[in-house]
Amino acid sequence: MKRLVVVGTGPRLYREFMLRSIGERYDVHLVIGRPAEWETPYVRGVSVVPGMAADGIVAAVRDVVARDAADGVMTWAEDHVVGTALAAAAVGLPGPGPDAARACRDKHLTRSALAARGVPQPQSELVADVAEARAVAEKFGYPVVVKPRAGVASQAVALVRDGEELADHFASAHRLPAAGLRSPDRFVMIEEYLTGPEIAVDSVVRDGRVLPVFVSHKEMGYAPYFEETGHWTRGDDPLLGDPEITRFLAQVHAAIRYATGATHTELKLTDEGPKLIEINGRLGGDLLSYLCDSASGVDPGLALAAVSCGDAPDLTRTRALCAGIRFAYPPWHETRVEGIAFDESALPPEAGLAVPLVRPGEVVLLPHKDLMEGRVAFATAAAGTRAELSAALDRALAALRCTWSPA
Repeated sequence: MKRLVVVGTGPRLYREFMLRSIGERYDVHLVIGRPAEWETPYVRGVSVVPGMAADGIVAAVRDVVARDAADGVMTWAEDHVVGTALAAAAVGLPGPGPDAARACRDKHLTRSALAARGVPQPQSELVADVAEARAVAEKFGYPVVVKPRAGVASQAVALVRDGEELADHFASAHRLPAAGLRSPDRFVMIEEYLTGPEIAVDSVVRDGRVLPVFVSHKEMGYAPYFEETGHWTRGDDPLLGDPEITRFLAQVHAAIRYATGATHTELKLTDEGPKLIEINGRLGGDLLSYLCDSASGVDPGLALAAVSCGDAPDLTRTRALCAGIRFAYPPWHETRVEGIAFDESALPPEAGLAVPLVRPGEVVLLPHKDLMEGRVAFATAAAGTRAELSAALDRALAALRCTWSPA
């Protein structure tokens, strides 16, 4: 059994299924910022690194390798992408490379690397203040997208249609921290708005070769924000084998010199072909890997573990279903939750997970410019077709029983 160092875990609800499957195949040593809790049954050893700074992660991985040796090191946690890449390089294990990891964390570095190689993407400029932002927006032409340089989960990303809206949303993007970025006084980006369907492709990469694992399609809401209200994936999605998309993914990864690991690449399918929205140096969130397994039988976590140890991943598809997740939101901008639960007798047979995300007494907010945490519950389902999946998710969320009032 190979020894694998896993850096960070994240929320139990969204990541336990991957740690469980990896723990069945690998001797796992965990590097986290607190004593192990729910992770304990799936790991053989734990190193606690308070604060989880990059140098602490590197030191912990060095210590594990010196004491017990290791075949690989990996993470699926956005905050630890750079630290894990530095650790892999320090001990001579497969990894994306520190510069590639930094390019995934810093959207401006991504844009610069792609521009140098002529890879299609929206026009984008880094700005320091509202005056610069307005000048760039007028050059590109409204509407434009304002986004923080190192944000996650679409926080503070907005579509703006004029200068007044731009000033308001610039302030929100500017408030997000930009720790670890070069030129930290310039960490808001103004970008051309692209039209066309948006997809995400999760891939594993082995020695620079990009292996697409699954395609996910977004359901969006709460404009002008880009809140992801749901996702769905198809086990036999024809886009997985689309030669134009395959070439594009290879171009993107080559531009940032990504060597080994996993990526979540978001792109728009425009009239001029695929264009990059962003690339993340880890697997997608929101249970996307769980949906991939449900739809195709492929476990992305195990695929990442394999390439991290220098092995070929098993991407054999054993199912061809549609699987999806949909999130529920409160009815008012500020809502007090008094009671929340799913009526299991009302769930459709296609339903998988049905989980409340808040508890009675909590006050929740609808998505707005400073917050993207308005979800109160989610449901997953798997079905034979996209239409059947959508109907099943509708019925699953209809089984959510809530009592609440304006806060």
